[in-house]
Amino acid sequence: MEVPYAADAEQALSYDELEVLKLQYDKESKSGHITVQTKFNFAWGLVKSPIREQQAFGVKLLQEIYRSEPSRRRECLYYLALGQYKMGNYEEAKRFNALLLDKEPTNLQAQSLANLIDAKMTREGYIGLAIAGGVAALSTLLVAGFVRRANRN
Repeated sequence: MEVPYAADAEQALSYDELEVLKLQYDKESKSGHITVQTKFNFAWGLVKSPIREQQAFGVKLLQEIYRSEPSRRRECLYYLALGQYKMGNYEEAKRFNALLLDKEPTNLQAQSLANLIDAKMTREGYIGLAIAGGVAALSTLLVAGFVRRANRN
């Protein structure tokens, strides 16, 4: 069976949609009390952003909710994993997603995100190996060039 794509991995909110969430967050912040739902909504929008600084702030807000609101931990886990994935922190993404899958092994969104994380880690592993192989080959060529020069002199 094909697992549905973790659509949140690529779909950002529009500027206007994110601005509505930010305005509500800022309004509550000025009043001295930000509700958990407002904080979560803003964090959710930030994590979906293509801008790394916004993703990082969204993850920070989600971590605050995760620590202070045990009843909201489950819903934070997916977006913490997603935020870490989008920022390229694949080990952290995998860790948060595994916590969610431990609680909800049939969660299709988390299964899909796990597949995305694994694919990205594998791809980046291959890229790393290719770069390391290229560096080794270049080093070998440079050493061979120096040896030839030394032998000529």
